[in-house]
Amino acid sequence: MSFLSDHLIKQAVQDRRYLHQNPELSGEEYETSKYIRNRLEALGIKILDFEPPSVVGYIKGITGEKTLALRADIDALPMQEGGDKPYLSKNPGVAHTCGHDGHTAVLLAVAEWIVNNRQAVDHNILLIFQSSEEITPSGAEYLVNQGVLEGVDAIFGLHLWQGMKMGKLGLAHGPQMASCDDFEITIEGYGGHGASPHETVDPIYVASHVMQALHGIVSRKLNPITPGVITIGKIEAGSTYNIIPGSASLHGTVRGLTLEAVQTMRSQIKNLTEGISSAFGAKGKVNFILGTPPLVNDVKQSSFVEQVIKSAYGDEQFELVQPGMGAEDFSHYLLHIPGAFVFVGMGGEKSAYPHHHPKFDIDEDSLPIAIKLFVEIVKAYN
Repeated sequence: MSFLSDHLIKQAVQDRRYLHQNPELSGEEYETSKYIRNRLEALGIKILDFEPPSVVGYIKGITGEKTLALRADIDALPMQEGGDKPYLSKNPGVAHTCGHDGHTAVLLAVAEWIVNNRQAVDHNILLIFQSSEEITPSGAEYLVNQGVLEGVDAIFGLHLWQGMKMGKLGLAHGPQMASCDDFEITIEGYGGHGASPHETVDPIYVASHVMQALHGIVSRKLNPITPGVITIGKIEAGSTYNIIPGSASLHGTVRGLTLEAVQTMRSQIKNLTEGISSAFGAKGKVNFILGTPPLVNDVKQSSFVEQVIKSAYGDEQFELVQPGMGAEDFSHYLLHIPGAFVFVGMGGEKSAYPHHHPKFDIDEDSLPIAIKLFVEIVKAYN
């Protein structure tokens, strides 16, 4: 990383460790926001008028013919951090166990590099430090609704990725990550004594049929080459063993890699629930809690990023990513403008625990790799 100064890399590590020690939950990142604003303002970067705790900076390019957006997420998770690293979270029950502290530090370093090398940057740069990636409603969707993408030609994001070998960089051409919607099914029956089931409409029995039917949606209603997942993780019904309750509920998640697959699963969940419940004399109702859409990279932009990676790091460092069923709200941006989302590998001894694990940690040697990636994208875009 010869063109990245030692100062820039050390500052990124310092920023990351400060943010790691002072994590804030989604929608509550006001001290994080203040820290980011202070760093940007010290660099002379204009702060645009978007609602906090998100922060959006703007740097005018030499020609200003196009505008590129770079995004980092800034929120932490509601969990207690484990381990004995010297920069453990100071906020009980809140921890950066996904890597957003690293993403923020990377984008701050990129901002400083651009300010110090304006002659190398033709296009305008929008720096999006986004709140609330980890929850619904999405912080990305909220910024989009405020108009953050107006006048933006393309957007790029990255994720420091424990599941990829240190030093590798990769992405998928097209679908890369899944949608994530939650649902709650309520089945209203007619309760009574466990000794007289014929006098009841047993919602637990009905729920068992609904659950079996839902697990057939993916295998029988989706195209076999279109991945989808329906998982029921929680069932609630009854108060004791010998009383048939009046209602039962099923709680689950539905995920897919295309909008068409997601819509098929949603409609089938609704139709099967209502139809099966009705057949047994019960009433079934489905409530969807809509989360993130599928993350689908624009093929032109993902191909551009692949070439940037191969040119800047060597062909052997690029890895074509197989789509997965995890979700990421960067997808909201990609619904509106072209762009690409990149995994920056950091798996290894220093980053041995997976994302969202209490002992998760970033291998800080990945920070300059990620900084360089954003810088090379900015320099090469045309």
